[in-house]
Amino acid sequence: MSEGRKAVVVGALGVIGRYIVERLEAEGGWDIVGLSRRPAPDRPGVRHVSVDLLNEDDVAAKMSACEGATHIFYAAFQGVEGHASGYATNVAPNLGMLVNAVSAIEPLSPALKRVVLVTGTKTYGVHLGPYKTPAREDDPRHMPPNYYFDQVDWLTDRQRGKAWDWVELRPQTLCGFAPGTPMSVVPVIGVYAAFCRELGLPFRFPGKAGAYTTIYQATDSAHFADACLWAATEPRCSNQAYNITNGDYFRWCHLWPKFADFFGLDHAPPQTISLTQMMADKGPLWDRIVAKHGLRPYRLDEIAAWPFADYVFGSDWDVMSNVTKSRQHGFHAVVDSEEMFLRLFGKFREEKIIP
Repeated sequence: MSEGRKAVVVGALGVIGRYIVERLEAEGGWDIVGLSRRPAPDRPGVRHVSVDLLNEDDVAAKMSACEGATHIFYAAFQGVEGHASGYATNVAPNLGMLVNAVSAIEPLSPALKRVVLVTGTKTYGVHLGPYKTPAREDDPRHMPPNYYFDQVDWLTDRQRGKAWDWVELRPQTLCGFAPGTPMSVVPVIGVYAAFCRELGLPFRFPGKAGAYTTIYQATDSAHFADACLWAATEPRCSNQAYNITNGDYFRWCHLWPKFADFFGLDHAPPQTISLTQMMADKGPLWDRIVAKHGLRPYRLDEIAAWPFADYVFGSDWDVMSNVTKSRQHGFHAVVDSEEMFLRLFGKFREEKIIP
């Protein structure tokens, strides 16, 4: 391990960023700065900076902590009101955060080597409807808007003629443990199961009938963090894009009965509902469940993003990425998605996030 590596992880408390920080800590030899809107305590080797990346004055005042960065891991996301697929309304804030972060860090970091940008399979139009599968990194773009396109195009233009380079990673449905961050399907399933138990209901898949039986995929956040470290240090990744998933596929119809067993619930056939609508009045019920089971006092909206769940469970078309390119370039790890879900449910229960 060479010395003098300094990583700036943008979005360091999210379902991606916190795993990247932990992976770099485990690797050793990294000086780490985590940027996020929410504050967090420092610890040996890791400094957290609370910054609003859309506030240029705040950026100017706080980014000196990033001086001397050799690597930037960009995993920030800002959601907006509206459909989970996110169209033009998502472009300005998510492009703006990337522009402000890189533009502030680059002049402070003459030894900058690589920017690892996290995008996703919306690059292929997975949010729009059926698309070519398995998706490959060189597939043509869909009709814009799509803020991933704007981010990649800006970063490509910014990098031209520079000593540093970039890598784009495209995960699908990241699954991890990030309390206070609702953009993960794992706590959504756990909270939904808790409501079913409290209301005496069987555990039904709430999405479209077609989504229950079609092919789907996911990405374990810890697995993705391993891929980020590989992408940051592998020479062949220079100015390349890679699909990163668990490396397997599944159908919800095969997993849902096992989820029911885990939560001690009766399994029943699917019933399509809008979780966004059905959960709109469930805040008080969640508060009662928290009190009843002595859970950590997170609000319902801090751990479950129902529009995101409706999007995931409403995809009644194959969702498949080809990961051959990453394997050819040295990233060979795989994860069993069924084991991942059960392991993460157990983690959320152990940490008293769900009952």
